[in-house]
Amino acid sequence: MKKFFSIILTSAALLANSGCEDFIEVKPEGVIDEELANQNPEQMTTAAYAMLGDTWYDCPVNLWPYGDVASDDALKGGSGTTDTGYHPMEIWTTLTSTPGEFDALWYNLYRAISRCNRALVALEDNGEAVIGSETAKVRIAEVKFLRAHFYYKLLTMFRQIPWIDEEVYRNSSHESVRNDEFSYGEMMNKIIAEFQSAYDNLPEKQQDGGRVNKIAAASYLAKCYLDIAWGDGYEATTGEGFINADYMQKVVDFTEVVKNSEYGYLEDFGDIFLPGYKNSKESVFAVQCSDYQDDNTKFGRANWNNLLNGCWGIWSCGWDFHKPTQNLVNAFKTKDGLPMFEDFNNEISYPELGKPSAQKYDPRLFHTVGMPSFPYKYEEDLVMTKDNSRTPGTYGYYTSLKEVPQRSKGETFNSPWQAFAMNDYVFRYSDVMLMRAEALIETNKLSEAKDIINDIRQRAKNSVEKHIAYAKDFCEIELYPDSYFADKETARKCLRFERRLELAMENQRFFDLRRWGIASETLNKFFETEQNDVYDGQKYAQYYKDAHFTAGKNEFYPVPYNQLYYVPGLYSQNKGY
Repeated sequence: MKKFFSIILTSAALLANSGCEDFIEVKPEGVIDEELANQNPEQMTTAAYAMLGDTWYDCPVNLWPYGDVASDDALKGGSGTTDTGYHPMEIWTTLTSTPGEFDALWYNLYRAISRCNRALVALEDNGEAVIGSETAKVRIAEVKFLRAHFYYKLLTMFRQIPWIDEEVYRNSSHESVRNDEFSYGEMMNKIIAEFQSAYDNLPEKQQDGGRVNKIAAASYLAKCYLDIAWGDGYEATTGEGFINADYMQKVVDFTEVVKNSEYGYLEDFGDIFLPGYKNSKESVFAVQCSDYQDDNTKFGRANWNNLLNGCWGIWSCGWDFHKPTQNLVNAFKTKDGLPMFEDFNNEISYPELGKPSAQKYDPRLFHTVGMPSFPYKYEEDLVMTKDNSRTPGTYGYYTSLKEVPQRSKGETFNSPWQAFAMNDYVFRYSDVMLMRAEALIETNKLSEAKDIINDIRQRAKNSVEKHIAYAKDFCEIELYPDSYFADKETARKCLRFERRLELAMENQRFFDLRRWGIASETLNKFFETEQNDVYDGQKYAQYYKDAHFTAGKNEFYPVPYNQLYYVPGLYSQNKGY
């Protein structure tokens, strides 16, 4: 918002100093005429959809720096700790409101909300006349879904945010809307109301691919209710002692809708992260991406969220960001096919092809983490080495696999920037089912939760021969016996471990830890051990000696510095910053 209004203020100043009483009226070029836009509600809806993929590395809407790098799943990567402004998210102690990445994300999300507001005005004013009442009703539901999606991202990140809707847009009253008008719970309920309206008016299936539908809305409703079912996000008022049973039941109810839909588990875990399967039955809702060869455009609609995350030396423009931690690799260890809940991180362990080992791993490790000696993304003629790390003394030798295609599929763009045609998942089917399992455990339906988790583990067990047969001797995974779901405490451990393994490097880990009220406990323990990382004699990640997560402060990110002075005194900062 600040950037937009800076342009207005600059223009106003130039006019004020011109000394002219009469102005030549020239119609501006390169902008959409407001009246014309209002008369084209279908095109304005499309413009709102376009904001789903309108991202860049400094404002990734999939939130990988904030959900993964800020957690125990990922190191930042790159050329060193000063490469981009994301290092403070790794160590928390130096985190302030000043990184430009915060301002870029805030600005971009409110720019998206502005598109939605303009589309809603066009639909309300002219939708029925131009596209018919039934289509207009569905388009309004779609745009409300999109607006709620962007608001959910903002609330997840910044907590204290201004609610700017179509009425604020109509009245041009942006500069009087405070960011502390609504509590966290009240703001979440406003977002829930948007998704509920979408759910009530969307069809289960859309004719056009990529449009949101009722099942996607049900998934988001489940996610919102799950967040507030545990508390308000701050550890003092979040966790097992603050669970709202009614909200947990809402999660069960809305995930039942997804369970009974056309969506389901894709048969092989590895296929989920290949471009050829990006709109499979696993994909409940995803941001649609393409390359120029697919859609006959000059540049395609690439996924710019992850442009930094290609592997060094594999891609012509691989910047080597978003690198898995040793803690995450250790978490995939198994004993008798089951996770090692208490002692998985007692010692550093990693597989090396050609070196037999008694230590076995969950097969999902080899779909998630690229490691020296193993083929990169299943391609056996492209074996990773230690040379495929840009700064091994800082960030080690692992690389992330899920968000990139196979190298043989080529790049969407070449030097100086690179992007991929990979969709960005907002909801995978297994994610929604794990939300369901979480709520089932908290509503004392442990047996059904066990069945869901075992279904997911069975899919992982079946995901060896097709893509990672070369790692077969390292893989061992079994289903949980009934005894692991005889009590709620053990069932929770199973659920939380399963979310980590299934959704590793998919940008959710920190937000899961926050929801459960265990971020400070988990991360501070992680900082103590991760600073001792060694791979084949090379020490790395020693910067974690300076890391500390402060409960009561770091659960949410600070309101960006620039936004605090958009209108002085209008916005309040989150506590602790």
